[in-house]
Amino acid sequence: MPHGHSWFSLFSFHGHFQHYASQTLGKDGLTWLGHQPVDVQGLYGALFVLLLIVILSVVTDTSIRDSKGDLLPQPTLTIRNFVEIVVGTAYGMMSDIMGKKPARYFLPLIGTCAFFILISNAMGLVPGFLPPTSVLNITLGCGVIIFLATHIYGVKENGIAYFKHFLGPIWWMAPLMLPIELVSHFVRPISLGVRLMANMTADHMVLSIFIGLVPFVVPIPMYVLGTIVVAVQTLVFCLLSTVYIGMAIEHHEHAEH
Repeated sequence: MPHGHSWFSLFSFHGHFQHYASQTLGKDGLTWLGHQPVDVQGLYGALFVLLLIVILSVVTDTSIRDSKGDLLPQPTLTIRNFVEIVVGTAYGMMSDIMGKKPARYFLPLIGTCAFFILISNAMGLVPGFLPPTSVLNITLGCGVIIFLATHIYGVKENGIAYFKHFLGPIWWMAPLMLPIELVSHFVRPISLGVRLMANMTADHMVLSIFIGLVPFVVPIPMYVLGTIVVAVQTLVFCLLSTVYIGMAIEHHEHAEH
């Protein structure tokens, strides 16, 4: 397919919606964020991923309800096994960083991010699809959600005392530490979004080039590399998100080993 197009471009309403978005959200077809052309295909992809997550959830829940007496996992890879692997990996990582009790509490948030980012990244490995995580607006949105959760729960756990760590350990260093801490915290969602977007854009571009040049045996190593990038970028986002939230609540939440 031409660059910037996907199977979603075949929607009958795509052209009209693309034109409307460009006229409404951007000036001369450019958004205010990064001067990127308005591209609604990232929105299509994100909605498609959310639909897949809903399907995975329903299938997994139904499987669990129908096999409450099962003690051993099924020998083949099923949807339920896949979901259990992702959830188990996320919970294990989180419990090692913030403790078992906070990990159970924040698993729905970090787990949802893990599924959304993992499936979005993997879409880039399928010919004819663009990974939603190659769109900065979407990855930045994920980073903003983590940013808000970090400070909301930081205040919820520690009250007004949460803001004391912005002033540093020594009172006379507060004028220096406050701007440094503020910049550090406000840069976090941007770094989360830009890191994920840049890596997935580069990975998809390299894979597309190799498939276009030699569409048979040569792209196989690139698919292997792309699969590793898909998993690593998901892990990095979830790992950093867990660290940020864990640091925000650590004053009142003690790790349970």
